[in-house]
Order: sequence, then C-alpha cells, then structure tokens
Amino acid sequence: MSKSVLITGSTGAIGEAIAQTFFDEGYSLYLHYNKNEQKAKELELRFDAKILQWDMKDGESIKKALSEISVDVLVNNAAITDDAHIYWLSDEQWERVIDTNLNGTYRVTKAILPQMIKNKSGSIVNVVSVSGIVGNHGQANYSASKGALIAFTKTLCLDLARFNIRANAVAPGLIASEMSQHIDEKSYKSIIPLGRFGKPDEVAKCVFFLADRATYISGEVLNVSGGMIR
Repeated sequence: MSKSVLITGSTGAIGEAIAQTFFDEGYSLYLHYNKNEQKAKELELRFDAKILQWDMKDGESIKKALSEISVDVLVNNAAITDDAHIYWLSDEQWERVIDTNLNGTYRVTKAILPQMIKNKSGSIVNVVSVSGIVGNHGQANYSASKGALIAFTKTLCLDLARFNIRANAVAPGLIASEMSQHIDEKSYKSIIPLGRFGKPDEVAKCVFFLADRATYISGEVLNVSGGMIR
C-alpha cells in the first residue's frame, strides 16, 4: 500500500513541483487548492490525485474536508503575499496574510493531526521562507507569518515526538515562481552566492527529503537559498 501526502497550495509552482516529486516516489496525493480549479483538475488527472478545495481562512471548511482523511505526510505550502512598507500597510493586508499563512496552516495541521496521532506515525513539513528568518523590505506581514511558522514547527517537534510524528520546515530564498515574477533576477545575483534564483523542483526535493528520508531529523529549518542565508 502506497504512502499518502496532503499538499496545500498545490496549484502554485512550488506546490506543483512538490506534488510531482511525491508522485514520482510512489505516493498517493491529496492536493488542496483555493481558486484555481482548472489547474487543480489538470493535476488531478496527471497524478490520479484527490483534489480538495477550501479557503485557508475558513476553519469550518477545512475541518469538513479533512475529517476523514488520513495521510502519512502533510506539506503546508499554501501562502499569499500582500506587500507594502509598514507605514503604508493596512490592517486588512496584515490580517489577510496572517490569517491565511499562519492561522490557515494551524487549522490544516490541527485537522489532520488526530489521524496521525491515532496511527502513531507521520511527518509534517512547513514551507516557510528566508523572509521569516531575516525579514524583508515591505513584507512585515509575510515575514511575521513565516517567522511564526518556524516557531510553530519547533513546537510541533516537541509536542508530537511522543507520537512518532516529525515536524520540519523548508525556507526557500528567491525561487522562480509566482511570488518572484516581478523581481529582476539579474539585480539579485550579487547577493546570491550561487548567482541565480532557485527552481521549484530544488525546493521540492528538500521537502521530500525531510518528509520521507530524514527519519531522525525533527524541528529543523532547512534554508534553500543558494547560499544567500547562511
């Protein structure tokens, strides 16, 4: 019987790459999406996956969708940005990003944990960001959400170890994806030792390593930034 994984935010570039990597390794896939139904259906057909829809801010929808689902691995990848310098950042921008990225990840994790605890086995990987480690101009809300998820990951490690459940995080740097499409790669080459943006599949391979292979690693944050964060 194959192992199974739930991946949130599966229709983005990194989410799709994570799905591809787990599929290639023989996993059965549960793929979450919010608005991009067309892309979700394409992934459903490609990976013979089960697709699930909810808004990360809607706790009741999350509970309903996950009430009877049991997976070996949870990858919390769903996130949004809504950037503005702190002096222009509105309360709505702050709350929307925090509620989606931080509270949404909490809601999904809380909903999936009962089955993992019952099975006394599981692995959780939270996709965070180097912004949550060092901050970033104009991203007070996003950086705060990702920094909080790093602390959340380390606490999950402590709370869940007795149930044989591991929790780790992957912190991507500048990756070629929707979130970086407005950034000029050439202007950032000087601060990235490897001299380029990362690729989604390079993040996905690290997620899979922590989720499946690294059976004695828990509470770790793995930077995937081309040496930008050391």
